[in-house]
Amino acid sequence: MATDSALKVIFEHEGVFIHPNTEEEGTEPDLLVSGSLRILEKDAEVLVDFRPLEDPVDPSNMLCAGQDSSSVVEWAQCPKEKPQSHQLLETQQSYETEWDMLNAVSFRKRSSARGEGLLNHSLERSRWAFSVSVSDLRSITVKDEGWTFVILQQKEPSTSLPALHFHQGGSREFLDNLRRFALLTESPEDETCLEVSTPNRALSQSFENLLDDNSFGLIHKFRRDPYVATFGGLSKVTNYIYDALRGAEEQQQQRPPEEVADLLGEVIPGLEINQQEEPGFEVITRIDLGMRPQVTRCEPLSADRWSKHLDIEGRVQDVDQLKHEVFKGGLCHALRKELWKFLLGYFPWSSTSEERRCLQRVKIDEYFRMKLQWKSVSEEQERRNSRLRDFRSLIEKDVDRTDRTNWFYEGLNNPGLTLLHDILMTYCMYDFDLGYVQGMSDLLSPILYVMENEVDAFWCFVSFMDQMHQNFEEQMQGMKTQLIQLSTLLRLLDLTFWNYLESQESGYLYFCFRWLLIRFKRELSFQDVLRLWEVMWTGLPCQNFHLLICCSILDSEKQKIMEENFGFNEILKHINELSMKLNIEEILQKAEGLFHQIRSCKDLPHSISSILGLDTEHQRSDPTNAGAVAASQRAHLQNICSNGLGRENGSQNSGRPAFKS
Repeated sequence: MATDSALKVIFEHEGVFIHPNTEEEGTEPDLLVSGSLRILEKDAEVLVDFRPLEDPVDPSNMLCAGQDSSSVVEWAQCPKEKPQSHQLLETQQSYETEWDMLNAVSFRKRSSARGEGLLNHSLERSRWAFSVSVSDLRSITVKDEGWTFVILQQKEPSTSLPALHFHQGGSREFLDNLRRFALLTESPEDETCLEVSTPNRALSQSFENLLDDNSFGLIHKFRRDPYVATFGGLSKVTNYIYDALRGAEEQQQQRPPEEVADLLGEVIPGLEINQQEEPGFEVITRIDLGMRPQVTRCEPLSADRWSKHLDIEGRVQDVDQLKHEVFKGGLCHALRKELWKFLLGYFPWSSTSEERRCLQRVKIDEYFRMKLQWKSVSEEQERRNSRLRDFRSLIEKDVDRTDRTNWFYEGLNNPGLTLLHDILMTYCMYDFDLGYVQGMSDLLSPILYVMENEVDAFWCFVSFMDQMHQNFEEQMQGMKTQLIQLSTLLRLLDLTFWNYLESQESGYLYFCFRWLLIRFKRELSFQDVLRLWEVMWTGLPCQNFHLLICCSILDSEKQKIMEENFGFNEILKHINELSMKLNIEEILQKAEGLFHQIRSCKDLPHSISSILGLDTEHQRSDPTNAGAVAASQRAHLQNICSNGLGRENGSQNSGRPAFKS
C-alpha cells in the first residue's frame, strides 16, 4: 500500500492551452501556451496542476475543424485581432463541442533564431505553471467558444487562474474526475458557473477504500458494479464507516440524525438527504396501530381458473378479481409465459387474442430493427464509440456470471446466454441514455427463463425497467427515495426497533440496498423470485408493497438483532447472511398483514399514506377512471395493429425466422 506522501495521478491530459493576454507587458505576440493538465493526490490533498510543455505553439499554423467536419479551416491570426474562423465557430451550435476538434488539430512548433529565445520561452512557460488545491477552489466557469474552456476561481484571494482551453477535447473527463473529490453544483445566478464544495476528506477516503478499482469513486462504482460496491465492499469496510460517522473521540456519543445525514450526503452526493423536503422526516410519534390481522395465502392460479377469466374473443374479464387471485397465490408455472405479459403491461388487459397476435408481429419487427443497429456496427466504428464498447464489455462480463447454476444458463455455449447478451445489447439501443448498468442482467434472467422467447422477453424486460429505471440512474434518486420511505415505514411500525438501529448508526437502512436494487433477486431462490415478482406486479394491495416486504423481513429478524445487541458491523453481516434462507410465503403473509394493520389506523401520518398510495386509493378503484384508461389502451392497440398489418401486407413477406431459444 502506498504511503500518504506518495504522489498519485488521478487524471492527466495533454493538449490543454492557455491564451496569454498579448497586451500584458513581456508577453510574446501570437503565443499559445500548450501544457499538461493533471489532477494529483498527495498527503490526502487533491491538486489541480498545469505544467506547460517544452515548446509553445504558433497559432498562425493551427488547423481546426469547423462545424462541417468534412472541411478544415485555417486559423490565421494577427496580433490583437480576433480570428475570422474563431468568429465563425462562435456562431455555430455544435452538437458535441468537445469532439468537433478532436483528431483535427495540428500544431507547428515555434522556431527560434537565437539561443536566448530558448531561454525566453522557458521563462515564459514557467510563468504560466500553477498548482491549486481543490479545497481552495470557489467555482469553475465552463464556457464554449467553438471549443470548451474552463476558468478556475480561487477562494482566497478571490482571483481567477488563467483560462484552460481544451482544443483537443478532455474537458468532460476533467470535470468528471474532479467530481470524485468535490461536489460541483450549478450556480442559480449563472448556468455556466459550477460552485465547488469539498466533502469531509477522511470520510470520503473511507468510502474510497471500499473499492478494488481505484479509478472510480463510489458513485461511479455503484453505477458500473453495484454488486462489488454493495455486496462485497460495504461488508469489508464497515469499521471505516462506523469510525468515520462516530469519530474517534465520540465512540460513546451518538451524532444527531441531521449530522449523520450531512456526512452521508457529502460522501454520496446522489444520496443526499434533505430533511425538509423528503416525507421520510415528518415527525412521527408513537402511534397505536392495533393488532396485526392474520392473513392466509391461497393456491397458485390454475390453468382452469385462468380460462374462466377469458371471454370468447380472449379478453380478460374482471381484471381486478384476476389480479387479486394472482396476489393471493401467484401463478402455476405453465401460466407465467402468458400472464406475465399482462402483468408487466406488454399486453393490454382489454385486448383480444387476435389483437395480441397482431401486437406481437409489430413488436417483432421493431425489436429486430433495433437489434440490427448494434449488429451492423463495424469494429472500426466501435473503436470510436467508447460508450457502446463499455456497454458490450460489461454485458459480456455479467452474462458469463448470471444464474449459471440454473439449467437454462448452465454450461458452455448455452443458447440462453446468447439470448441474454443480445437482449441486453438491444436494450442499449432502446435506451442509450441509460444503456447497461450491472445488475440489469439479474432483472432480465428470470423473464427470459419464463418467456423462452427473445422478443417477448425483451418487451417484458422493457416494461420492468420502466418501473426500475431510477434504481440504475447515476444520481440514484430512486434508491435514495426508497431508503427514506423504508425508514419512515419502519419507524411507524416499530419505533423501538428503529430507535435501536438508529443508536447503531443504521437508521438509514443502507444494509437493505441490495434488496431494493434488484428486488430481492439475490435473497431468494430462483423459483421464489418468480413468485415474489408476479405478486408485486399486480400492484396490490398498495403501491410500494416491496417496502412492506422489507419491513416483514426485518420484523422477523429484529428479536435476534436486539437481544444479541448487534452493532453496525454485526447488523450488516447478519442481513447479508439471510440470502437463500428466507421463506417467501411467510414473508408475503406478514407483509400483507402489515398493510392491513397500517390501513386500519385512523390517525395515519400523511407521509405514510403518500408512500403506500392510500390517499389515492379511491382514484385507483374508480371504475370511470379505469374505463378511460382501458379505452385509451384499446385505441392505441388498434392503431398499432392497423399500421403493423398494413406494413406486413405491403411487404409480401410471409416467412419469419423462429425466435424461440
